[in-house]
Amino acid sequence: MWRAFFLAIGAMLIIVGIETLLIDSATVYSTLKPEPTETAEPNGPTATKTKVVKPEEWMPWSAMSIGAIVVLYAFTLPQRWSHGGG
Repeated sequence: MWRAFFLAIGAMLIIVGIETLLIDSATVYSTLKPEPTETAEPNGPTATKTKVVKPEEWMPWSAMSIGAIVVLYAFTLPQRWSHGGG
């Protein structure tokens, strides 16, 4: 079970690292309904809240390297625990 957990976490970090390497920015839209005071007209169309996320240059490389280390650790878990005496 632990091997699958660490393998999934490592694979996720590698995928997120590759995705952030390929994009310049991402726009995240809020699913919450805005308050009436946040719109220009209370009876008009609702405004959507957005947030632009721009990953730093070091983020994709860090995510991919940490993910690779975690995946390698996951592959060595069975050998570590089969020889252990605890």
